[in-house]
Amino acid sequence: MSNDYIQQLFADRIGGSNFGLTQEIFKFEKIKRAKRAAILANPHIQLIDLGVGEPDSMADEEVVKILAIEANKPENRFYADNGLIEFNQAASKYMERVFHVKGLDPETEINHVIGSKSALAMLPAAFINPGDITLMPSPSYPVLATLTKYYGGEIVHLPISEENSFLPELDKINNSVLQKAKLLYLNYPNNPTGAIANAEFFEEVVQFAKKNKIIVVHDAAYAALVFDDEKPLSFLSVPGAKDVGIELHSLSKSFNMTGWRIGFIAGNSKLINAFATVKDNNDSGQFMAIQKAAAYALSHPEVTERTSAKYSRRQELLSKALRECGIYAEKSKGSFFLYTKAPKAVVGGPDFHTAEEFSNYLIKEHLISTVPWDDAGSYVRFSVTFQADGLQAEMDVIEEIKSRLSKSKFIY
Repeated sequence: MSNDYIQQLFADRIGGSNFGLTQEIFKFEKIKRAKRAAILANPHIQLIDLGVGEPDSMADEEVVKILAIEANKPENRFYADNGLIEFNQAASKYMERVFHVKGLDPETEINHVIGSKSALAMLPAAFINPGDITLMPSPSYPVLATLTKYYGGEIVHLPISEENSFLPELDKINNSVLQKAKLLYLNYPNNPTGAIANAEFFEEVVQFAKKNKIIVVHDAAYAALVFDDEKPLSFLSVPGAKDVGIELHSLSKSFNMTGWRIGFIAGNSKLINAFATVKDNNDSGQFMAIQKAAAYALSHPEVTERTSAKYSRRQELLSKALRECGIYAEKSKGSFFLYTKAPKAVVGGPDFHTAEEFSNYLIKEHLISTVPWDDAGSYVRFSVTFQADGLQAEMDVIEEIKSRLSKSKFIY
């Protein structure tokens, strides 16, 4: 007898006594394994990774310099707790300058977060009781759903598809669901589809939330990364939005600061206070030097504009190349994702019953990695965050993609 009793003590929310014993392999682990196998079988061919969901570039040099300076100041070594007012003030000014959201109070309507993922994980602790419902688009980023379940809540999925412009159809939600619904999660520009929302939809959301007494959680991680004639849009810019919800902003995507783990939550003061109470019992705040460097970044949105221009250019190049190779693809209006319908087969090759099968084919046969989504139809997500330094390097990658994919004829 050793520690056999430990197997019986795991919480039911993570599997209970079966935790660690099942052989289920999650999607992203499957992709990693398939990539490793393809590289091992083809050591002379470089894998082209179009599945990476994070920026390919470093943070702006000036932001890094600010971090180095602030990290050397002894006063920045202490706990930050619920954050620096300096950062909150920068966030308030940023929201006004970029999204035309005026008057956010840095003291009561903004709080820093150690990345939007951790904020999404904490929010259900403030709102979800057993039996409460969180409304989640499908597909979408799953963290809020996972933690809702941890607290005994339920998830109702709202399918989003091309037919509804990748927007949830709120008027089709059952009344019995609405009576128990407490949170509505939104994410625009959307991961994985790259779709954007408009002001009219957000206005509909405000009225829906007020009518049904629901809190809106808008994950705006990609909000500043929009292309062509589109302008950055915040849910909080819509009249009445602050009465019903909160919005999460991340410097990970817009300022190439993924590993820095810094962002902010803004909106209704009561909701911000509830979040801050939970957060205060979960962490001791992000390193003050990071917050001060992030405040500098927020005061320079031109950094994001340059990044957005790069992703726009790459989206045009990649979508054109994919179409030339027989894969349906259209440039998205935001984020760095191209979300495309998976073909049904390859001439002279296998049939694809799922997007996962198609994605595995691309890795195995062409050493091109993507992310499959079978939540609402068979789609794959291509990301334009591939490694390439400069326009010529980008075009070289695109040409290599075309060269590989042109060897297959795809059937839809």
